Amino acid sequence: MTSIASDLDIFDLAPIAMWLEDFSGVKEQLERWRADGVEDIRAFLREDVSRVAACSRQIRVLKVNRKTLNLFEADDVNHLTANLSSVFRDEMLESHVNELAALFEGKTEFSGSAVNYTLSGRRLDIQLRGAVLPGYEHTLGKLLLTTEDVTDREEARRAERENRRYAEGIFEHSPVSLWVEDFSHIKALLTDVRNRGIVDFRVFTDVHPEFVRQCMSEIRVVDINQATLGLFCAPDRHTLFQRIGDIFRDDMEKHFREQLIELWNGNLFHQREVINYALDGSERFVLLQFSVLPGHEDDWSLVQVALTDITARKKAEAYLEYLGKHDVLTKLHNRAFYMDELNRLERKSLRPVSAVIIDLNGLKATNDQLGHDAGDALLRRFGEVLNGVVTAPDHAARIGGDEFAILMPGADKQAATAMVETIHELLKINNQFYSNAPLSISVGAATSESGETIEAMVRRADLAMYEQKRSYRTSHQADGAVDEPGTPLKVSASRLGG
Repeated sequence: MTSIASDLDIFDLAPIAMWLEDFSGVKEQLERWRADGVEDIRAFLREDVSRVAACSRQIRVLKVNRKTLNLFEADDVNHLTANLSSVFRDEMLESHVNELAALFEGKTEFSGSAVNYTLSGRRLDIQLRGAVLPGYEHTLGKLLLTTEDVTDREEARRAERENRRYAEGIFEHSPVSLWVEDFSHIKALLTDVRNRGIVDFRVFTDVHPEFVRQCMSEIRVVDINQATLGLFCAPDRHTLFQRIGDIFRDDMEKHFREQLIELWNGNLFHQREVINYALDGSERFVLLQFSVLPGHEDDWSLVQVALTDITARKKAEAYLEYLGKHDVLTKLHNRAFYMDELNRLERKSLRPVSAVIIDLNGLKATNDQLGHDAGDALLRRFGEVLNGVVTAPDHAARIGGDEFAILMPGADKQAATAMVETIHELLKINNQFYSNAPLSISVGAATSESGETIEAMVRRADLAMYEQKRSYRTSHQADGAVDEPGTPLKVSASRLGG
């Protein structure tokens, strides 16, 4: 009698929720299904969840301990058993399948995870364990079940999974190209060089460029995100990894060397602008941001490289720079560039320097009579002529509405004369295609003399051009055509290019 009382005290005082239940009705239901030919009990129960519920209704609760009442917020056993449908519901029916299957297969013990609910509706994650008590193996008349509350643990796991999915989502769907890489072999190589007594790493890489290439070959790509495939026009990860040499080429070795120097100096977070290439061969200007991930500072086994596409920005910057130095209409350099070039040539000791100053005859009359579109067409045509003639180190510029200049550093008088003759020849060819709107120019050329400033030399070329312009106007006034507002302009074919 004393032993039984002690056993009951142990049951009631156990620090874990315990249930004593009668599964004999469940046993009878399982045997009926077996007699009907059911073999795969799991598939049979999952086919119709009401079968699981039917089994659950056959369970009789014989006794629960105080921990059970506390866990499920019940006043007493009757309060608990009267509300079992609120405790065992929803996901519980799915986990109950495993218990029933274990009993169907003749096992006397089972365990698993399940979800229960307190009488107030609070969710409980539980670790369920059950055992058939000795002597009841054939009837399942008494089973001891324990329900350990593991809600805190499971919530922590769910939070960890959610955080991981969140991090993976940010990585995979970031609009910036992200690379996770392993730099541990590079870390080992740098450590080895340092241990050999090398102090000036920049000089070392100057002398041993093969070391930089060796380090590049030791990069291990762990993962990339979707934006990386889009940035480099890669259909999938495999293709990108196979052709990674097509992406990082040309000047990339120079940029990577600078990265190595940053790492050598202990800068585990740095950035720089670099040029990569998409798999279709097009350039990608990117802002590369390198960071060793927290916790991996000692071995660099996980680093993140973020590549922000700044191609559009660089193109815009290049176009703005182009606009600052070029005339949009003619594609020649503009007056600002011309003035800078004059100052530069003045400072340089290179001599001689030649200049060709050109005025486009009849532009104002064309604008007045035919409109500015017609005048712009003449300017564009002459811009094409000069762009076809002038190559570096010479520069052609539009320095006024109808005035142009060519600066020729290192060119003597003979070279300047040859330039003028070539322009005339190309004008003749161009005018053959535009016979109703021939181009005519006035030209002056000069070459710097000993001790003469560039400004004075250009002034001589300008005066020579105006002298030819006066001759042009005098000649055309005699023919009844003047380059004046409201006066018809007749350009004689005999004076093309003259």
